[in-house]
Amino acid sequence: MIRCLTTFAVVFAVCLVQAVDAADAVKPVRMGKDVMTFDTVPGWGLLPNGKSALGPTHGAVVIDKAGRIYTSAGKGVVVFTPDGKVVQEFLGKDYSNLHDMEIRAEGENEFIYGARNANAEGIKFNTKNGKIVLRLPYPKASGLTPEGKAFPFKPTAITVAPSGDIFLSNGYATNQIFKFDKTGKYLMHFGERGNGLKQFNTAHGMTLDTRYDPPRLLVCDRNHKPKGRLVHYSLDGKFIGEVITGLGMPTSAAVQGDYVAVPDLLGWLTILGKDNKIVAVLGKNPNPGKGRSYNIPQSQWVEGAFSGTHGSYWDKHGNLYVQDWNVSGRIMKLVRVKP
Repeated sequence: MIRCLTTFAVVFAVCLVQAVDAADAVKPVRMGKDVMTFDTVPGWGLLPNGKSALGPTHGAVVIDKAGRIYTSAGKGVVVFTPDGKVVQEFLGKDYSNLHDMEIRAEGENEFIYGARNANAEGIKFNTKNGKIVLRLPYPKASGLTPEGKAFPFKPTAITVAPSGDIFLSNGYATNQIFKFDKTGKYLMHFGERGNGLKQFNTAHGMTLDTRYDPPRLLVCDRNHKPKGRLVHYSLDGKFIGEVITGLGMPTSAAVQGDYVAVPDLLGWLTILGKDNKIVAVLGKNPNPGKGRSYNIPQSQWVEGAFSGTHGSYWDKHGNLYVQDWNVSGRIMKLVRVKP
């Protein structure tokens, strides 16, 4: 028995060394330009055996006040340290399929708000213990239920106003955005499907645009024709204007200071400045056939090239964490290069 255990330990150690050596063999890739220049961190977020800790990904990234990184996958939410080690997981049916997330500090606690497209609800849970304190099913009070039919409810995005009001986008169905108060009471809805100026063709991503006073909603209209765009709405549901047009398929947005990171499903990440003009494009895949591609296994990942970029978030140092829509579960850390 002792011999078997010793053999196992030796084999495990060899595998671990091989995994580390493999990660070290991949060199960082520099991307971007000027103040938005980044280096990739090869192997970030991988387990000691070199495999992804996530499983299939189709979700988001947020960071708490302590700097821990939360990313959602099909199986639930996995929490990493800044150096890529897994320190906590929220797994199972209550945490699966979080297509989008926001994080907010409320008193002594922090809460994650999530949009669950495959489970027809929004949720709010405590990051300390995972306790779900609020669920947002389809609001019947909206009066939108067709006679004798179930209302199609597939939420794709969620964000929270300074007042605590919650916005939940029905982006994979009717494209209306529902507004609730902090207790989950339905307040109003706005938007509709279409390609008109004030319509959405997949209101896929949404966040609070804090570059403005008062803040406003920044919505990723992913499939708008002829190309994707970002639009602004007031917190009262009033159309303000187009932010930028002519994008690929913008999936989400993350704001820090004057800058907005916009992952694009076609395989890159766009950064906008205060004037909403493009400052940098990161990780554009040189193979167009591998953009908007879910079925790229880990063995075919290319350092510095995205495939189905889906979620991102800034840390306090200006580094970016980016998740791909990916069968093997890919999340990347991009370290900001100091000028």
